[in-house]
Amino acid sequence: MAAIPEARKTRWYSGLTGYHWLVLAVASLGWLFDTMDQWLYVLARQPAMIELLGPSASKAQVAHYSGIVQAIFIAGWATGGFLFGIIGDKLGRTRTMMVTVLLYAGFTGLSALAQTWEQFAILRFLVGLGIGGEFAAGAALVAETFPAHARPTALGIMQACSAIGNLLAAVIYLFVGANPQLGWRWAFAVGFFPALLVFVIRLFVREPERWQHARAIGEKLGSFAELFQDSRWRYHTLIGVGLASVGVIGFWGIGTWSPELLRQVINPQGDPALNRLVEERKTYAVMMQQVGAFLGMLGWAFLAQRIGRKPTFALTFAACVVVVPATFFLTTSFERALLMYPLMGFFTTSLFAGYAVYFPELFPTRLRATGVGFCYNVARYIAIVGPYTFGWLTAVYSIQWAATILSSVFLLGLLVLLFAPETKGKPLPE
Repeated sequence: MAAIPEARKTRWYSGLTGYHWLVLAVASLGWLFDTMDQWLYVLARQPAMIELLGPSASKAQVAHYSGIVQAIFIAGWATGGFLFGIIGDKLGRTRTMMVTVLLYAGFTGLSALAQTWEQFAILRFLVGLGIGGEFAAGAALVAETFPAHARPTALGIMQACSAIGNLLAAVIYLFVGANPQLGWRWAFAVGFFPALLVFVIRLFVREPERWQHARAIGEKLGSFAELFQDSRWRYHTLIGVGLASVGVIGFWGIGTWSPELLRQVINPQGDPALNRLVEERKTYAVMMQQVGAFLGMLGWAFLAQRIGRKPTFALTFAACVVVVPATFFLTTSFERALLMYPLMGFFTTSLFAGYAVYFPELFPTRLRATGVGFCYNVARYIAIVGPYTFGWLTAVYSIQWAATILSSVFLLGLLVLLFAPETKGKPLPE
């Protein structure tokens, strides 16, 4: 009989309280709604740009300006991640979450009112500020609240909820954005409602004890300079930025163009009579991509807990090198997309579960949100080249060859891993 309690200790949820589950639910919802607003943009980008540029705009012009708007969006994301990472350490995890949720939800709703592509780009930059800042605060909150044996799985669940947010965006777009009576503007308007989560955070979630202790003993919180003055944190920061850059370029530079790939497969001549069919099938394919993403992120956390962070990253990067070009070349019909998109989503998006698990383990409490925010989001400054380059490559070559050329970035991830520390089984740095 004594063996049963001992066995239960190995379960990741052993010893968790109701408050642990509350924190996980709030952090997961914050990230879920964050990614929902991201993917509302991914799905609505094409019809929005077509309307904002006017009927005289060519296909090449739409692709060109879409790439510019997406690059500006990612720049906002990177800026928000950098600034709110520092704020998250100085002001606290919960307060920062409230501010960032209000930012991304509020400006997503205002995107519905854009009248020009320039206005649309500015609003996407402001949305990006909130989206970039929310992750660091949420990841730090979960990492510091959960015990060590439950931390990787809890962070994996939080990150996996991003796929549910993406699925929710696809459902909203199917019934709202793709509805000719409503359209893309109403889809963005729905993105305002996550702002209600702020009331729950304000009433029920407190700052982690680790952060409160660090502030109470007078530690210098959120010091950007210390990330580079201390050789250990500088080394970890450079590793984090390198790993994040690969995943962000891979996902935002390649993975988010899957709707456009399907548009070209179903309606290569741009027949307006097929627009409704394209929007519906594009949404279903994206849903399948997110199902794969959800399973991939849970699988990444599960595998990393057993074989380590570095081997799991290595397997994922190697798989992406093969799967991404295969998806773009083999997707020749809607039916084929339903097979290939989940596979691409499984591998390209699972990397973000890796960042959620690994990055908080690289930094001490006083720098955790700063370090996570810097690694995860400053990499987006580097990754701005991704969507712009993909748009340019698509105009010069085919979308298939554009994906193949850009997917070579995953090989760089394998190179960075050679220098990365393994954190499996180690306590959070203090």
